[in-house]
Amino acid sequence: MKIFVATLATETNTAAVVPTGRVDFEAYGVYRTDASLHAPDGVGVLHAEIKRLATADGHGVVESLAAVAQPSGLTLRALYEEYRDGILDDLRAALPVDAVLLNLHGAMVAQGYDDCEGDLIERVRAIVGPQVAIGAELDLHCHYSARMHRHADIIIAYKEYPHTDSIERLRELYALLVQQAAGKIRPTSAVVDCKMIGIWHTTREPMMSFVERMRSLEGRDGVLSVSLGHGFPWGDVADCGAKLWVITDGDLPKAEALAQQLAREFRELRAQTYDPPLSIADALAQASAAAQGPVVLADVGDNAGGGAMSDSTFLLRAMLDAGIGNAAIGMFWDLGAVALCQSAGVGAELMLRIGGKCGPMSGDPVDVNVTVRAIVEGHGQSGLGSYRPLGTGVWLRSEGGIDIVLNTSRAQVLSRECFENLGITLIDKQIIVVKSTQHFHAEFAPIASQVLYVGTPGSTSQAFAEMSFSKRDNDFWPRVENPW
Repeated sequence: MKIFVATLATETNTAAVVPTGRVDFEAYGVYRTDASLHAPDGVGVLHAEIKRLATADGHGVVESLAAVAQPSGLTLRALYEEYRDGILDDLRAALPVDAVLLNLHGAMVAQGYDDCEGDLIERVRAIVGPQVAIGAELDLHCHYSARMHRHADIIIAYKEYPHTDSIERLRELYALLVQQAAGKIRPTSAVVDCKMIGIWHTTREPMMSFVERMRSLEGRDGVLSVSLGHGFPWGDVADCGAKLWVITDGDLPKAEALAQQLAREFRELRAQTYDPPLSIADALAQASAAAQGPVVLADVGDNAGGGAMSDSTFLLRAMLDAGIGNAAIGMFWDLGAVALCQSAGVGAELMLRIGGKCGPMSGDPVDVNVTVRAIVEGHGQSGLGSYRPLGTGVWLRSEGGIDIVLNTSRAQVLSRECFENLGITLIDKQIIVVKSTQHFHAEFAPIASQVLYVGTPGSTSQAFAEMSFSKRDNDFWPRVENPW
């Protein structure tokens, strides 16, 4: 059996001020046919796993493009078309193939293309015809579209947020795709629009139990897979919002009935699944008063993993104004501030202007007296199963005792390595502020006395009831109490 594999993934915040271009993909490495060999711990991690699985089963793998970019604004049209057409050219050259496995995001938007994944899958189908098995793995923050549904046989989304199960879901997809290609199963799927927009953490109840509920149904009574696409709230496209889909072995009525049932169960949990983030003032007061640290504060409005610029100053300004010390905050994407620190050198004391560079959602720049404690070229972090480069990292210590991390490759905080690889000790801090929404949780929760989510302004603000869309209807919970 010959399996064709490609990766093209980014998550698009349609309101972000910076487009996604070639340099954003190249920051992680772009590989045409050999990502599993040259980046098995980076963008090629899923290709490497597929090759391992296929080799064990006696199958062959043809690798095409592997390209991943940090979430930002619209992908440049010419770049998307170049990458897409490269995958399609490789597929034509590889024919005949028995299966196509695509590692995508599900919320990639380019100039002129609101549904990049649907566009790619449809073109793949046109090349391979109706008999070849096509499968895709999606991030759960996807826009599951009718176009994807129509042209792919098997689509599986991550179940966990943070996304700690990407490899597990890939193995599930691979196994089902191989079975389909061998004629052992006939995947049939049904999808339900939940009419909900939000963020759902699977690290706490009741979402932990709902994930287990989905898992418990798979692999029996003809049910092959169950996925809940949470949706990506900051993408203004027609398919934005939570969708639930079920794949059965040739039994469409069962798929439809179970998808409807699970969608109802998910809707009924809505009042229990979302706690509005704390105000900055309340979060800092609660963290400062805690009998034991560290208290981890998530700056959810400035999450680079959702396309924010990671340079907002709202929390830092409030910490300085409140005289808070024994704290750490990061990471600020600030190329100019890093360059000034490099010029000054380690040990230098200077007044530095930090953040507030990328527009109103970044706040105003903050001027702080700091000491440069460390500068690390090639800074990076490991998280969610792969290594992520961070460019040049800088550790600053403010006069009041706040450790501030700057970097030159925009990224959300996934790992304590963002701080610790610069020399910052976290365990003895009272407060740790991370510019992330939830992916930090797996690494930081074990050392935290509390984890608090802070409703900062920004392009990943969680004021969902106030959101308004132009490309989809505004009949969704929580904007509308009962959209069903």
